[in-house]
Amino acid sequence: MFEESRITDIHQNFEEERVEFTLRPQTLDEYIGQKTVTDNLKVFITATKLRGEPLDHVLFYGPPGLGKTTLANIIAKELGVDIRITSGPSIEKAGDLAAILTNLNDNDVLFIDEIHRLNRSVEEVLYSAMEDFALDIIIGKGPSAKSIRIELPPFTLIGATTRAGLLSAPLRDRFGVSHKMEYYNIDEIKAIIIRGAKILGVKINEDGAIEISKRSRGTPRIANRLLKRVRDYCEIKGNGTIDKLSAKSALDMLGVDSNGLDDLDRNIINSIIENYDGGPVGIETLSLLLGEDRRTLEEVYEPYLVKIGFLKRTNRGRVVTPKAYQHFKKAEVKI
Repeated sequence: MFEESRITDIHQNFEEERVEFTLRPQTLDEYIGQKTVTDNLKVFITATKLRGEPLDHVLFYGPPGLGKTTLANIIAKELGVDIRITSGPSIEKAGDLAAILTNLNDNDVLFIDEIHRLNRSVEEVLYSAMEDFALDIIIGKGPSAKSIRIELPPFTLIGATTRAGLLSAPLRDRFGVSHKMEYYNIDEIKAIIIRGAKILGVKINEDGAIEISKRSRGTPRIANRLLKRVRDYCEIKGNGTIDKLSAKSALDMLGVDSNGLDDLDRNIINSIIENYDGGPVGIETLSLLLGEDRRTLEEVYEPYLVKIGFLKRTNRGRVVTPKAYQHFKKAEVKI
């Protein structure tokens, strides 16, 4: 194998984060795709700067790898303020949140990734911080416990989540701006790949960029990863230029098919077909069969399979569609 880890994994390792940072757009004008989101943000940011106020709290939700963190960094840069980045699971208690918030400057941005995984006690403390720019913290226990209020500088909270449905209503209602991040179309991914190739100093023609974009699952993070792997292939086995043939050969070798599916995706579909006649099969059963965590299946694998019409989620479980049978050239079982 060209790479042992999953080539279409939407999560990043440290090295990928370092390289991708150089590929990330720095302004809203450079940002490709999510036009509705960026157009709205331009208006909100311009109005906020004219008033000299912090931007309303912003919530981005949608599948991983679509640019939520990138947009948070761009917002801070457009506002001319600093950004503090953390994640829901890393804020274990109210004191951790207080330490972060009290170190912010006026109008700074706090970005919390995976905000749906915030501890409930931390979330309740966050309510007053978002509404009143103050922290109400109880010190001590029992009759001697007392409440103190800590005034905070005005700030903007940007939350990101892949599971908007898991956010509590009180938290969700405190965001003044809420945007769903959509999968990118082929033209948008192609433009991202061409821009990335230019930054990396890679020669690529339009047909090569289109071939990579078709297999990128509508996700910029995957597109950038595939671009780097195809670049490696072309440098060693090609002529240094990414064209349609070299891109196809490289991606075939990596096990990424024409729909962007890799071995794990194919394993999900084939397991349902071969063991349960195409379904329905419950998510817990599927998790045991594949040896994968239920949350990983629901958040990482299933969204794209549902998006391309290969898998259906029903009340009775997961069902493979006729479109998937056709793609895998298997006979559909009629009951």
